[in-house]
Amino acid sequence: MDFFHSQESLTTIQWILRAVAAYLFLLIAAKALGQRSISQLRFLDFIIALILGNIIAHPLSDEHLGLVGSMITTIVIVVLYMTTSWLSLKWKFLKHYLDPPPLRLIKNGQILMKNLRKAKISVDHLFSELRKQQIEDIAKVALALWEPGGIISVFLEPQHQPVTAKDMYIPTSSFSLVKPIIVEGSSDDKMLAQLGKDHAWLEAQIHTAHLDMKDVELATIDNQDQLRIYTDLDTIEKDEQTLI
Repeated sequence: MDFFHSQESLTTIQWILRAVAAYLFLLIAAKALGQRSISQLRFLDFIIALILGNIIAHPLSDEHLGLVGSMITTIVIVVLYMTTSWLSLKWKFLKHYLDPPPLRLIKNGQILMKNLRKAKISVDHLFSELRKQQIEDIAKVALALWEPGGIISVFLEPQHQPVTAKDMYIPTSSFSLVKPIIVEGSSDDKMLAQLGKDHAWLEAQIHTAHLDMKDVELATIDNQDQLRIYTDLDTIEKDEQTLI
């Protein structure tokens, strides 16, 4: 375990072992930080990401620096992060500092320039974000908010919102979530049990479609028990009632 400590020189194997150890350690540390720190960088998350990157990067490139010290420092930073996140749930002033409330950028089609400068956002960037949401006219925007995670939430005026089936009094069927029950020839027995089915039922449906389980790339079922089977060659769509 000499590769953990500072050395005058490291062999190729020791460099590899040091990199692997640091990689595995960072995976554990990132898991402890939580998914939010990875998917959305808040102010605190951004600071932590910078610190952790610098702590681990130096001993990976300099053999004179030990890896143990970097790991201990990382553990301390992770504990501080988790403590600060917990305290932000208890103390409102800390929560508002780390997660400030959304900042209004547009209200009733008018840009709030003062808030735009406060958020350090240019008008060009604001229009770019609106274009990404297929909004070509700022007058259509009832409200635009600058979220703590750096995302701009946009709400259109009612007259510019898309027409829904409810607006047109069009009858619709209930929502149906399609669930995969076969992926690459392997069935999901846990999902089948949740649906009140079993492996024997699934095999019967597959055989009715004149297929073998190993030939099925994907099979899905919806709330109406409609089974869809996907193979390499084509798509076969059958209804459970007709198969049974």
